[in-house]
Amino acid sequence: MRRVIPLTLAILMSAAAIAAAEPQLGDDLATCRDRQAEFQARAQACDNLLNADRVTGKDKGLALSVRGNALLNKRDYVHAIETLSMAFDLDPDNVVTLNLRGLAHERSGKDDLAIADYDLALQKRPTYGVPYNNRGVIQLRRGALQSALDDFNLSIKYAPKFLLGWTNRARVRTMMKDFDGALADFAEAEKIDPAAPQVAGNRCITYGLMGRFDQAFADCNGLIEKQPKNAFALNNRADVSMMKGDLDAALKDYNAVIQINPNNVRAHCGRGQIYERRNDLAQARADYRAAAYSLTNYDEVDVAHARAIAQQRLAALTPQAPAGSDGRRVALVIGNGAYRNVHALPNPPRDSKLIAGALRDVGFQTVISVNDLTRDKFFESLQTFANEAEKADWAVVYYAGHGFEIGGVNYLVPVDARLAADRDAETQAVALEQVLAAVGAARKVRLVILDACRDNPFAPTMQQTLSLKLVDKGFSNIEPGAGFMVVYAAKHGETAMDGDGGADSPFSTALAREIKEPKVEIRKLFDIVRDDVWSATRHVQQPFTYGSPPGREDFYFVAGR
Repeated sequence: MRRVIPLTLAILMSAAAIAAAEPQLGDDLATCRDRQAEFQARAQACDNLLNADRVTGKDKGLALSVRGNALLNKRDYVHAIETLSMAFDLDPDNVVTLNLRGLAHERSGKDDLAIADYDLALQKRPTYGVPYNNRGVIQLRRGALQSALDDFNLSIKYAPKFLLGWTNRARVRTMMKDFDGALADFAEAEKIDPAAPQVAGNRCITYGLMGRFDQAFADCNGLIEKQPKNAFALNNRADVSMMKGDLDAALKDYNAVIQINPNNVRAHCGRGQIYERRNDLAQARADYRAAAYSLTNYDEVDVAHARAIAQQRLAALTPQAPAGSDGRRVALVIGNGAYRNVHALPNPPRDSKLIAGALRDVGFQTVISVNDLTRDKFFESLQTFANEAEKADWAVVYYAGHGFEIGGVNYLVPVDARLAADRDAETQAVALEQVLAAVGAARKVRLVILDACRDNPFAPTMQQTLSLKLVDKGFSNIEPGAGFMVVYAAKHGETAMDGDGGADSPFSTALAREIKEPKVEIRKLFDIVRDDVWSATRHVQQPFTYGSPPGREDFYFVAGR
């Protein structure tokens, strides 16, 4: 028999439960409001309040601001901006929220919106030191050294214990060749935190530019001993070796960085300069391309400088088209299906064979068709293809196989990849930037086609060790540079379908058919492919295109009959 509880007793029990819960909510509110609390505990407390919907007004704005900061730390900038905007609407006077939203805009590559937020925060509180520093970083990246110095001066004036204000002013003073002033700033930063890596890492460069190489290496070596995989310190030590004229030592450090992170802009730029000095121009161009065509929206100051050098040197070293070469087209077609550590894919080898045949049929002079590439073979194939692309007007890469995004970086998956944790992606997979660098050697059309928007096969067992937003399906949105076209078989968050009963996939079938049609301009062609796939899959899969070829010409797979 079910026990019946009297109504009065039920009300009393409910009231007791609420009373028991109130202390927890009170504790969470106190922790959420406490700016001195440990951040993870504070973030959890604010989340508890928001999830329970027990906070309103400025307290809700504060809780959302803390959540936005947590999203910012995870590099989930889209949701960080959304959350911080809601926080600002609830409490327009919270200048910390404005500063955080500025950072999220800045790291999304939207410097103008970032400066607008920093300016508004400073308008509301002119003595808030942190936004001066953040605005100064943008000015420094833009090369406006005096404006950057002015902002860092104000940051230090109003936030004398803010370490980054001191180290950033030291960096701009170094660029202005005020070395004594820079060393004085590093000394002040050291008083705030003697172990801060920003001090030794940056002072290493200052000493190097002064020709005080023993002190420069002492700073960089000390930091690298503590953090052997610190790419910033390794790059700085390599730069100092370059200043000293020790190219072998510099090359060793740049190679070490590229081993840790194959997409590191500074290391590729530095290594390109070494190869250029040694007259290995093909390798120099390859490194400059890797640096010039990276997809990062946000660059630190040193990265922006390295990218600019790479772009300049690449333009200077790129061979002019030889007489009679107009219209040369080359392609690399990859089908990865025989995966060793995750489930195999039967379709990619078939799809790649279909596409390779279609490209040959429409007159591509060179079509390199390869299947089941290990990571080493993948890089080798890209290097070989880049050499071909340098002599061509069109360079096309088609890839079918596993692909995924981690932390905003898109990866293609070699057949020998083994990802026990998210951090393994850099050393086990191949970033899309490497493919863009290969096609970037071509003079006109630079096209990458990715029939790879499949679920991340490693997601069920992959350990999350990075503070990043992980995506286990498909690729992320990208913004390729001018003159590049990247076509995904399925748009972000969708999965590319395989063919039924051993048939080719809907995307490869449509692509192979449409590229043989005469007089269809390349931009329209991929619109037609999109519509064909959308119809064939009954509105399940929709291809998506980013970027475009040069705008002043029309380009055709088949010009006409």
